[in-house]
Amino acid sequence: MSSDIRDGWARQGAIEARQVDDAWQRIETWLHRNAPATAAVLRPGVPDDELAAFERDLGVRIPAGLKALWRRCAGMSAGPGEGTSFLLGEWAPMSLDAVLATYRLQMNILVTMDEYVSWRPSWIPFAAFDPHDILDGLCLDAETGRIWRWSEYAERTLVHESLTVYLEDMADALDVPELSLGAGPRVREGALVWG
Repeated sequence: MSSDIRDGWARQGAIEARQVDDAWQRIETWLHRNAPATAAVLRPGVPDDELAAFERDLGVRIPAGLKALWRRCAGMSAGPGEGTSFLLGEWAPMSLDAVLATYRLQMNILVTMDEYVSWRPSWIPFAAFDPHDILDGLCLDAETGRIWRWSEYAERTLVHESLTVYLEDMADALDVPELSLGAGPRVREGALVWG
């Protein structure tokens, strides 16, 4: 691989990381100001050395944008039903332990029949119905950057073009609720909910 190609990928990764970091900063600022109960259960991010070890355990190259997100927030410290499904589409950021458990489970039951693929090795889960769920959630395709939804019924649906777009759409909907395509953001008992 030429150094020009490597440099281009590094620049692209740096831009993606900055965009995700900027969008998450907007989200987190909004949460601290408007939904303190949700902000209080965000786990702190993890340092680069822990991310490198996690990447080795996972066995998949983690895209720069997802690393940027996990540097800022490594899931939720709350249990199911405690206002954790605050991400756009009512998803909860998964803990890294849940990410690893879900990835390993999906790889163990990977089924390919004709045109149907139940899971791809490049799919990295990052959000679920609750922070520890392994049955229903969102995953980032490390090869394409697209976000897919998986379910326990082996449904797989493309839902967003990228993590950057997903987080920017959420930040925009928080800043200007009229921009929300679905149910808008609300605060209930200090927690962010949609609709």
